[in-house]
Amino acid sequence: MGLDVVLLSRVQFALTIMFHYIFPPLTIGLGVLMVFMEAMYHKTRDRQYEAMARFWTKIFAVNFALGVASGIVMEFQFGTNWATYSRFVGDIFGSALAAEGIFAFFLESGFLAVLVFGWDKVSPGMHLFSTIMVSLGSIFSAVWIVVANSWQQTPAGYRIVGEGSAARAELTDFWAVVFNPSSMNRLGHVLIGAFILGGFFVMSIAAYYILKNRHLDFAKKSFTIALVVATVFSLLQLVSGHDQAQTVAATQPAKMAAFEGVYRTTQDGAPLYLFGVPNNAKERVDGGLAVPGLLSFLISGDTSKPVPGLDRFPREDWPPVGLSFQTYHAMVALGFLFIALTLLAAVFLWRRGLFETRWLLWIFVFAVIGPYLANQLGWLAAEFGRQPWIVYGLLRTSDGVSKSVPASHVLGSIVLYSIVYLLLFLIWIHVMDRKIRQGPEEVTDLPPERLPGRGFLRAAARGTGESMTGSSEPRK
Repeated sequence: MGLDVVLLSRVQFALTIMFHYIFPPLTIGLGVLMVFMEAMYHKTRDRQYEAMARFWTKIFAVNFALGVASGIVMEFQFGTNWATYSRFVGDIFGSALAAEGIFAFFLESGFLAVLVFGWDKVSPGMHLFSTIMVSLGSIFSAVWIVVANSWQQTPAGYRIVGEGSAARAELTDFWAVVFNPSSMNRLGHVLIGAFILGGFFVMSIAAYYILKNRHLDFAKKSFTIALVVATVFSLLQLVSGHDQAQTVAATQPAKMAAFEGVYRTTQDGAPLYLFGVPNNAKERVDGGLAVPGLLSFLISGDTSKPVPGLDRFPREDWPPVGLSFQTYHAMVALGFLFIALTLLAAVFLWRRGLFETRWLLWIFVFAVIGPYLANQLGWLAAEFGRQPWIVYGLLRTSDGVSKSVPASHVLGSIVLYSIVYLLLFLIWIHVMDRKIRQGPEEVTDLPPERLPGRGFLRAAARGTGESMTGSSEPRK
C-alpha cells in the first residue's frame, strides 16, 4: 500500500501542534492568576500571596520553556511539508507572525527574566509590572496566532495574484485581515479556554495539598482564587461558544452541518443532537438523542427556521463528518461539565464545607484533564471542520502540500518527532512532579521584610540569589 504524503503531513502537523498546545493555554491562564495573586500581595501585604506568586511562577517558567521549544518546530514545517501553502499565505501570515514577534514575544521574553529571577532583586512594584507584561505578552501572542488561523477559516483583506500553482494571496487591507469575520469571537473563545485551564490547574494542585494536609493556608487561598476565575470563565464560555457557533453557521455552513450531523436541509426547524453516530452512507445520525428545533433556535433564534445541510455542498467538499461531530460534541459536553463542577464547588465554599469534602477535592485533583482535553478537542473540531480546505474556499489541503518531499521522509520524521516529544513529555512530567512535591516556600521561611529602596544594586548588596527553579540560596 502506498503512503499518502498529504495524510502523513497532516498527521505530522497535528502531532506537533497538539503537543505544543499543551503549554500555551496553561501559561496564558496561569499568567493572569499570577498577576492577581501578586497584586493581592501588594494590596494586603499578606506574605502568603507572595508565596503563591513565587510558587506559580516556577510552574509558569517550566511550561513557558517547553512551549517555546515545541513551537519552533511548526514554523519549520510550513517550509518543509507545506511549501505551496506557505507561498500562498506568506504575504498574509508574514504580517501576522511579525506582529506576534514584535508585540508579543519580545514583550513576554523581555520581562520573563525579571519575573523568574527578579524576586529580591527589583522593587516589588517593578516585579509586579514584569508579571503583568509577561501575562500580556502571552495573551498578545495568542491574539496574532488566532488572527492568522482565523484568516484561514474566513479569509478577508486580500486579493489573488498569479494563476495555478503560482497563485498566492496578496495583502490589501491589514486591518481587514486582523478583524476577519471569525477572528475576534475565536480569540475570546481561545482565551477563555486558557483561563479555565489555568483555574482548574491551580485547583488540582491545591486540592492535592489539602487532601495531603500540606500547605493548607496556601492551598485554600489558591483554590479559592482559582475557583472564582474558573467559575466566571466557565459561564462566560457558554456565551462565547454560542456566539462562536453562530459565526460558524454564517461563515462556514458546511462546517456547522458537519458539527451537528445535518445531512439534509430541513424545510422547517433543525434538531440538535445531544449525542449520536453520524452515518454518511445513509446520511443520518444513528443512535442519537435529538431535541427538535433547538439547532435552529440556537443559530437564528427561531425554532422553525431551516438550517443548511451537507446536501447544499458537493460531496468532495464535505468535512469528515464523524470526526467533526464527535470532537465538537465532546468539547461542548466538557464545557457544561466545567460549569457544573465549579458551581457545585462554589456552593460548598459558600457553605464553608468545601475543604472538608474530600470526594469533591479528589474530583478536582483529576478534573484538570478536562480543560486540557477541551482545548485540544476545540482545535481538532475547528480544523476537521475546515477540510478539505486549508484556506477556506481558496486552497485545498491536498494542493498545499510540498511537491518535493516524499511520503517516506515525512513518515520517518513523524517517528523521530514522536520519540523526541515523548522524551520531552516525560521530562515535563518529572519536573512538574518534583516542583509540586516540593511545594511552596513556607511563609515563615521567606526572606525578611524587604529593605527600603529599589533596584538591582540594593538587591545585590543584600546578597541573595535565586535559581531558574526558584530555590533561594544565601551567597557564600
